[in-house]
Amino acid sequence: MNEWQGVSEFIAVAESESFTRAAERLSISTAQVSRQIQMLEQRLGVRLLYRTTRRVSLTEAGQLYYQSCRPLLDALNDAERSLSQLQSVPQGTLRITAPVTYGERQLMPLLNRFLQGHPQLNLVCDLTNKKMDLIDGNYDLAIRLGRLDNEDLIARKLGTRSLHTCASPDYLNRCGSPDTLQELNRHSCLPGTLDYWRFRDSRGERMVKIHGRLRCNSGEALLDAALRGLGIVQLPDYYVLDALQQGQLREVLTQHAPDDEGIWALCLPGRQLSPKVRMLLDYLSNIQSSSGQPFRAI
Repeated sequence: MNEWQGVSEFIAVAESESFTRAAERLSISTAQVSRQIQMLEQRLGVRLLYRTTRRVSLTEAGQLYYQSCRPLLDALNDAERSLSQLQSVPQGTLRITAPVTYGERQLMPLLNRFLQGHPQLNLVCDLTNKKMDLIDGNYDLAIRLGRLDNEDLIARKLGTRSLHTCASPDYLNRCGSPDTLQELNRHSCLPGTLDYWRFRDSRGERMVKIHGRLRCNSGEALLDAALRGLGIVQLPDYYVLDALQQGQLREVLTQHAPDDEGIWALCLPGRQLSPKVRMLLDYLSNIQSSSGQPFRAI
């Protein structure tokens, strides 16, 4: 009898509180997850999970069993990772989550090039602007931008991004260029999800409330609006650098430009990094160091 049979499935369900999400995490069918847990409960002679139409939760016995099994499974994974470190060739599957536009424009071209050099490696990349849970999604890495929340994760800084406040020459010719932060009040600004922009003045960081005719949670849409002369926009470098270099946009208020923000790779604490993860982190860090730009493909 396989003493480990059903344990991985049970832990996945316990942490995700869902048979469906556990199946996605383990890349197996929901029916297989359910069958393995039923066999585990029969073997142990106890009920481990409460199942309702809305949620799945642990019984008292399930909670005790989970607390005992989680460290054992972590130790088994660490043992397997330790053995894999003897291999010089990264292999297996890397699971990564990253923001949508940053992932499309900056990260994916580099990851695709990384895959070209490592034919035994597979990649699953989930591009979403939601902050995905690393355990629930079974991710090896999460790429996050800007300021980090107080998360219980290991963070490695891979680089920085800068924010640029800019507008089209047409808009600036019609409405003038703001020379002070106070002058933004009389301009049409293009806010995203927040109604303020970050700047710096003699007193340090400053949040300036802005308003305008258009608000949108898409950086691509705001960039298009700025190019069409609808107002001033503040966006990260990877949206606007090409337009600035081609003269389609002009930067304003450069004397009040905010500090650069971090680009972070986050991973779960308390576990050894596998060779494939460590090699990818080193690769991304080297790209940043050699180019001097935030992951711009070279």
